[in-house]
Amino acid sequence: MSRQIIIVAAAGLILTAGIIFAATYTENQSSRIEVIEEEVQEEPAPTRAEIIMNTLAAAYPWRIERAESRGDDWAILMGGVWYYYAGGRMLPEDLLEKADEYTGSFGIPGYQRELPPWTEPTPEQAARYSERNSNTNNNSSSGTQRVQRQRSFFFHEGLWQASNRAESSRRVTSVEFLGRTLVIHSGIVEAVSHVEKRIMAAAENDPQVESWIKNIGEMTGWNWRNVAGSQSRSYHSYGIAIDILPKSLGGKETYWQWAAQKGKEWWNVPYEDRYHPPDAVIKAFEAYGFIWGGKWPYFDTMHFEYRPEAFILAGLDVIIPPNTTPQ
Repeated sequence: MSRQIIIVAAAGLILTAGIIFAATYTENQSSRIEVIEEEVQEEPAPTRAEIIMNTLAAAYPWRIERAESRGDDWAILMGGVWYYYAGGRMLPEDLLEKADEYTGSFGIPGYQRELPPWTEPTPEQAARYSERNSNTNNNSSSGTQRVQRQRSFFFHEGLWQASNRAESSRRVTSVEFLGRTLVIHSGIVEAVSHVEKRIMAAAENDPQVESWIKNIGEMTGWNWRNVAGSQSRSYHSYGIAIDILPKSLGGKETYWQWAAQKGKEWWNVPYEDRYHPPDAVIKAFEAYGFIWGGKWPYFDTMHFEYRPEAFILAGLDVIIPPNTTPQ
């Protein structure tokens, strides 16, 4: 009796639920085919918590010791304290029992290397943006008593070691940047220095960049405050955001709220009517982990913010220089 076994494997189907083996048996001039399914245990898709915590650990290796799964959640170890994802609340371990008292608003902004093409907002988008204009003061007395949950700033307070204005003021330092004095967090001094070198190198061959440097009017770094019209703490509070305004905007818009205050439909302001720094300047900041507010739907074209995690999450190259922030 002759017996022949042929195993057929389909390449490229690693992520399928199983691998099918076709076995052909020949016996006494007749044949039969058996299909044997072998269960293969797949690696489960990473959860949002796992992705975000590992991204943060990669973005801030000088501060975050590690990320790992703990219980049914993911957490990072920073300064001897475990911070849990907790549904986006980013809470230290001792506050997990009070998680319901906080909003789960933590996220990493989506980011693109290039400015997306201008498209006119859809009617639905326009309606949403218009509603945002009218809701800047949402303290209406509707007669319904609602529990006001707190925003969780614990992760950023731990990361930048700045839980209040006094503590934050001890973490900042003055540097010379493009011929002006700028107050920033000591942890991003080296990144800002590299940005300046790139901008100055670009200015040697690009008259537009040279002119932009000469026409800088105001430059703001550290400023302990909330984002205008919100309960969210501004990244200026930690000294990791920089606003650079020219001496004149030339009639263009730079910030959506300023445009709204003029009665403009800011969502319909096209790129050519917005103030944009030279592309080489934007690229210099982005190379070292600063996102640019000109790419936000709620645009803020004078604004740069140190968020290397946004580049890592988007799969974009970013340079993270060594950091000398005290541990």
